[in-house]
Amino acid sequence: MGLDRAVRFPSTDTPSWETICAQLTRVREAALLRMIDGLPAFPDETPDAAWKELRIGIAGGMVTIRRGPGVLTCVVWGNAEAALTTAWEKVLWACAAAGDGQIESPSGSVSAAEFARASGLYPA
Repeated sequence: MGLDRAVRFPSTDTPSWETICAQLTRVREAALLRMIDGLPAFPDETPDAAWKELRIGIAGGMVTIRRGPGVLTCVVWGNAEAALTTAWEKVLWACAAAGDGQIESPSGSVSAAEFARASGLYPA
């Protein structure tokens, strides 16, 4: 069973993997590609612009990013430990910050800046 949260964008466009990675560096999170659309990937590979699912290796484990029109959904296992949960929050923030997205939370949608404050993230 997985935990997921969606990041919604003002249009059907979503940020590129490169833009998300740039935002991840702002919160000191290194991400390595592990799979692109269900196929193994080289860690430094650049996915095709039409990618639908990325699995990335980060501190504490693996996060899946699924892309649809105007939405990125970030998924981790339901039994994620603290390190993975923190890294997942960084991925959510990076996705939102990369494209002016709104992170859906149990209390409603929040901006990247609001999410960072609530999660204790301090982007450089």
